[in-house]
Amino acid sequence: MGLIVQKFGGTSVRDRDRIFNVARIVADTHRAGNDVVVVVSAQGDTTDDLIAKAAEITHDPSAREMDMLLATGEQISISLLAMALNAIGCNAVSLTGWQAGFHTDRAYTKARISRMDTERISSELERNRVVVVAGFQGIDKLDDITTLGRGGSDTSAVAIAASLHADRCQIYTDVEGVYTADPRKVPRAKKLEEITFDEMLELASLGAQVLNNRSVELAKKFNVPLEVLSSLNPIPGTIVKEATNVEGMLIKGVAKDADISVISIMNVPDVPGMSFKVFGLMAQKSINVDVILQSTGRDGNKDLSFTVATGDAEMAVKVLEENKSRFGGTEITRDDSCAKVSIVGAGMQSHSGVASSMFEALANNDINIKMISTSEIKVSVILAKKDADRAVSAIHDMLIH
Repeated sequence: MGLIVQKFGGTSVRDRDRIFNVARIVADTHRAGNDVVVVVSAQGDTTDDLIAKAAEITHDPSAREMDMLLATGEQISISLLAMALNAIGCNAVSLTGWQAGFHTDRAYTKARISRMDTERISSELERNRVVVVAGFQGIDKLDDITTLGRGGSDTSAVAIAASLHADRCQIYTDVEGVYTADPRKVPRAKKLEEITFDEMLELASLGAQVLNNRSVELAKKFNVPLEVLSSLNPIPGTIVKEATNVEGMLIKGVAKDADISVISIMNVPDVPGMSFKVFGLMAQKSINVDVILQSTGRDGNKDLSFTVATGDAEMAVKVLEENKSRFGGTEITRDDSCAKVSIVGAGMQSHSGVASSMFEALANNDINIKMISTSEIKVSVILAKKDADRAVSAIHDMLIH
């Protein structure tokens, strides 16, 4: 009937019962007449356990050896799932990332896919086999194992779907779809029937953990139909697709990202090119900068603040301190006590007053805003981390009915 790519996360294959549950879902899809490629993450907390094992040996392992270690997690999952499929009478074969044709750059622990060679996958499908692929991994031009970073299995699944021109890419998780907020924190959160690529990309980038932002970006680029659904509850999920009706639901979601740090440089000389010097240094170290706030110049100086992922904050401060003389001997500070809360919705393009309502919800709950960033389909605020969950609930109650 078609070609379906299915991806299952770590919680979906964490033990024997979950593995056989996934095997039954895959087998049913295959017996319905579809060709099936399955991408699987490492079981449960395997990746965290492997990181802990490395820490027992050294606090500064090489990135190459970490990739060699972390890639083993997915290999356990794919072999066990292939065994389960064969045990219930569904012919299956497992392939590592490099066997499946994932070629990447050499950025260990956060590699990007440079090309796909799907000949092996196609040949196995022609033999009427379900192909079980290790997500999150590939091989570089030196034949070294690489990993794609957290959430890389989503990206692997979409890359396979795009390369094989699959009819659908299904992302199975422990939730029943994409919600307007984290249903574990906001009981009134609603499941969405559909969401646009742009909206999902913003939500994924802003802290919503249901999909990896790189996978959504790839799906949008190659127009891969995505469906997010539960591996535990067999009901329709959320379809992620191209925009068709921006006059629909105004706000599609409220997201929280507590993994941010605010870096501030005080009394920067208010002269042309100063921002380039600062953010050029960040770019050289591959540090992504998000929200930027620059004060109005006074007495020949200005203050410059920006946010980065907490994991990049130490490097960002170090680089700035090493180049402090280029900024006029200024003070550099780091604040890890902040979080980012955002609203996303394509409907904001044609409606005024959305940001005002968001700010009203925060004011009514005595929550102070430190920084603001906007685009056509999102508004983000930086606030105290201790207020983040209250902020999400307040904004959700105000804007989503």
